[in-house]
Amino acid sequence: MFEFRLLKSQGAAAPRLGELRTARGVVATPVFMPVGTYATVKTMTPEELREVGAGIILCNVYHLYLRPGVETIAALGGLHRFMHWDGPILTDSGGYQIFSLAQFRTISEEGVIFQSHLDGGARHFLDPETVVALQEALGVDIMICLDECPGYPAPEEEVRRAAALTARWASRSLTARRRPGAALFAVVQGGMLPELRRQQAEEMAAMGFDGYALGGLSVGEPKELTQEMVSVTTGALPQDRPRYLMGVGTPEDLVEAVGRGVDMFDCVLPTRNARNGMAFTSTGRLVIKNAAYGQDPRPLDEACSCYTCRNYSRAYLRHLFVSREILAFRLLTLHNLYYYLRLMADIRQAVAAGAFAAFRREFYQNRLEGGNTRG
Repeated sequence: MFEFRLLKSQGAAAPRLGELRTARGVVATPVFMPVGTYATVKTMTPEELREVGAGIILCNVYHLYLRPGVETIAALGGLHRFMHWDGPILTDSGGYQIFSLAQFRTISEEGVIFQSHLDGGARHFLDPETVVALQEALGVDIMICLDECPGYPAPEEEVRRAAALTARWASRSLTARRRPGAALFAVVQGGMLPELRRQQAEEMAAMGFDGYALGGLSVGEPKELTQEMVSVTTGALPQDRPRYLMGVGTPEDLVEAVGRGVDMFDCVLPTRNARNGMAFTSTGRLVIKNAAYGQDPRPLDEACSCYTCRNYSRAYLRHLFVSREILAFRLLTLHNLYYYLRLMADIRQAVAAGAFAAFRREFYQNRLEGGNTRG
């Protein structure tokens, strides 16, 4: 059974320390979840994910519904057995795809009709009840309600309509739930309207979900606006439930959101950027394809103890990358995920010691000294 234990808190919109207790293990929070959209974290084996510190991963029910099909996965023993991962799994509902694949879908009160982005022909209908049933069939540990995510900027009328629809879909999702062992998180929408964010957070909280996701952020708005909306939302959510900021983000984003009371994160940046030759380090970003690293004997990050940094030079990694060797993508991905997961472990240690403010100052000072202060 799912349980969230809040171990330490400095206020509603302030750093927190907690635990997600699931049937497949306990996960310390704040936590970053590597993204395995198609039942795999790109280039990584499950054993390697464990080695770099991953305790929970994210998959996407919309994409798995299209390929290979939820019935296929269920027949093969469920998502955990299918992908050989024995830790907790959170599945995104497909709500983001309503936003990102707008040209392929039609939204109504009942649900969403998708035209498959794979072949451009087949049409599929997903409603809140079906999305819950699909996630239950996969056997995942944390499910997300179907929601509508407006873009930025968006007309106020559209934002308010999407938030109201998301709330009605959340209520239907609760009624559709059949498997009590899996947690169900509602998604708080509201665009960049503070009073609407607060109102929807309170409305969702009154329904009594196991946790709450902050949706509709990092969709093109300025960082300062993201942070404001995070503070408004976490300040209105119950303290005894986990808060999950969807699709965010950079190391700086994680530090700022933890400071505003967020417990859970996911983002494709560490894996996607690795495949594009960018490494995240304690002093900022490093683009390995740059010619300056062609004869550099140093590791990616001299403060890092991951497998990549212990064994390979920048010069060798650059050689692999410009040669388009698959090993380059694997080694950079391993490093980036290790960096993200180590960052979260350091954040948890700082929050436990009551030293988050000092940690945050040192985090930015290291970037300033390294010549990289971008968010």
